[in-house]
Amino acid sequence: MSKLANRRWPWSSARGASLRRTVDLLFAGMAGFFLLPVFLIVALAIWIEGGRPILYSQLRLGQNGLPFRIYKFRKFRPDCDDRGSPLTMEGDGRMTSVGRILAATKLDELPQLWNVLRGDMSIVGPRPETLAFADSFRNGFEKILEHKPGLFGPCQVVFRHEARLYPAGASVTDFYRDVLFPAKAEIDLAYYSRRTAVSDLGWVLRAGWVIVGPSLMELAKKGRSRVRNNDIDTNGYELPRR
Repeated sequence: MSKLANRRWPWSSARGASLRRTVDLLFAGMAGFFLLPVFLIVALAIWIEGGRPILYSQLRLGQNGLPFRIYKFRKFRPDCDDRGSPLTMEGDGRMTSVGRILAATKLDELPQLWNVLRGDMSIVGPRPETLAFADSFRNGFEKILEHKPGLFGPCQVVFRHEARLYPAGASVTDFYRDVLFPAKAEIDLAYYSRRTAVSDLGWVLRAGWVIVGPSLMELAKKGRSRVRNNDIDTNGYELPRR
């Protein structure tokens, strides 16, 4: 049965790990090269608004439970530290003006391409949890740690607007531990043991769409609205003649 599983799902097997690593290196290297102007613009915007530091780093749980340092563009005020909430809420008062844009577009995640190049992360994988939730990996959920954490994946798409899910007045960390973490864990456990190269690519494309798609649709809607308004303004009026 195990041989049959490996033939059917080679991408999720140990033998597929080296191939996934090759893809990670190619993807992260090319993305870093082509997105270099975006890196520079974001870094400049953060520096102009609040100075240094440009990057934020934090210890996260990696594969096999080994901690690693994750990197992001800073979206909170420089005087904020890890003593606050480990979760980012909608309308979080710690966030800067530039930080709100970064959070909405996920551009704060770009420096994690360096984590991919280092081998800490993969392009597709479960999101790495903070050490504050290390105790949540029990009762079977510890199997998630067998997989290398990643930038994209099912939970990153399904919980794209996670900050909106917390009920008013509830303990944020308790709600995450009791409700959101188990929901994410079930999705990850169901997916990563049966992943394929095609399904991973599908989640990368889905993630790109949920980030870029709404902005494109909003621009298209505004364009149609301008055209409609121009038609209304000129309807019934004779254009001036020369």
